[in-house]
Amino acid sequence: MSISGDPNPHNPYAQPQPSPYGQAPAQPNATPQPNATPQPNATPPAQQNPYAQQPPPPSPPVPPQAPPLPPQGPGGGYGYPAAGAPVGTPGVPGVSAAPGAPGGTGGRGGAGWLWAIGGAVAASAIWGSLLFATGGFSSEPSPDLAGYAYTGDLCAATSMTPFENAHFKAKDNTSSSSKDANPQHSGAQQTSLDTMWCNVSLQQDGAGSTDYSSNWLYSAATLHKKSDPAPEFADNYRSYEKQDTSVGYKVESVSGIGDEAYLVTRNDEGSSSSGSYVILGVRDGWMTYQSTWSSYASGSSTSKQPTSSEVATMLKTSATETLKRLRSSGSR
Repeated sequence: MSISGDPNPHNPYAQPQPSPYGQAPAQPNATPQPNATPQPNATPPAQQNPYAQQPPPPSPPVPPQAPPLPPQGPGGGYGYPAAGAPVGTPGVPGVSAAPGAPGGTGGRGGAGWLWAIGGAVAASAIWGSLLFATGGFSSEPSPDLAGYAYTGDLCAATSMTPFENAHFKAKDNTSSSSKDANPQHSGAQQTSLDTMWCNVSLQQDGAGSTDYSSNWLYSAATLHKKSDPAPEFADNYRSYEKQDTSVGYKVESVSGIGDEAYLVTRNDEGSSSSGSYVILGVRDGWMTYQSTWSSYASGSSTSKQPTSSEVATMLKTSATETLKRLRSSGSR
């Protein structure tokens, strides 16, 4: 062991030890200084202390440092825009620009794509609102009235020519009361239905004052404005044949009048009185029409009553002309 300032050059502890990291680069115009603290009042330069801490080897060169990452946490970080940076701002790490903008990717996750979808949804909602407001999504079917129009006096539109040709006319009525007027008519317009009807009491020409007879023509027309009567129309008349009564009915289809028509005839065989009961039902689009002939004459009556077949012909002829008059104000 040597003391400070020992001039012995062969002291093994005084030799500089090789650096395990290689030779440190020499500093220009600089004398290496040991890490030992210089002694006060020491005149000559102190020799290296073999027990002193050697200076650390120089660090290897550091590569250029990458740009600092944005701060993490609220207001920034990976996947979050920095505080104050708008969504889609180019150049902000972790933020995608809107499609079409500089630096934008145009992918499905882009903010612009989301805005486009949102705009389409908003436009669809507005269009749907307009359709609902204008009835574009309404489930109610449009009524097919086939050009028929409402009239408050169906009697004025009813063709009486076939009955007059068979020597029947409206019975005179001298009563001043409107409820006893002949013929009688009425009608009503409502949201779902427009209804019209006419009743006429008929008198046969040449009938004696002692003859007891009754002849009526009942007519009714209905404009269906909310529901189609077609699905139930035929069954309404076919049901006469299903009735469990002592009086039988015959139902037959009639062609050439409207979309469909049915004739119902009561079987009067074996009756002691003469008369007939015949119904004609017609459907044309969403319009339904029915005319009914009802007649009765006592056995002592001298007037001859028309047969059911003759009445059926009169009803079909009258209905054909009457429906033309009701349809005159419109077209199909």
